[in-house]
Amino acid sequence: MTQIERLRRFAYWLDAGIPIPGTGLRFGLDPIIGLIPGLGDGVGAVLSGGILIEAASRGVSCATLLRMGLNIAIDSLVGAIPILGDLFDFAWKSNLKNVALLERALGDPQAGAKADWMFLVLLLAVLLAFSLGLAVGSVLLVSSLLR
Repeated sequence: MTQIERLRRFAYWLDAGIPIPGTGLRFGLDPIIGLIPGLGDGVGAVLSGGILIEAASRGVSCATLLRMGLNIAIDSLVGAIPILGDLFDFAWKSNLKNVALLERALGDPQAGAKADWMFLVLLLAVLLAFSLGLAVGSVLLVSSLLR
């Protein structure tokens, strides 16, 4: 078994290895580990970091590594919210996403890097627009309160 096959199997068990009988839904060990208060999402992030480390050791582009790290961060941060985070963990499946990103990057490094840079630029543009919207909204709210 190759290292990529091991990572694929690892991600599968973390994100989708357990079927819910009578449905097409699956979940993995990551949402279960995330139920441990205070530690679960941190442990899940450390486990997810193994895929990121493997990608870095294979020379995957910085853009792809950033995107993978973002998937882990989103999973950990939202996963830390009680109840909502557990439901999010059930659906997000960051480990499977990261293995798919790794496989794409290894299959066509230039196309993968270009797509990931485009994703990061778009994400930064959305975050900038959101921040500007919050700033404008705050100024308008303060000015209306002062009138």
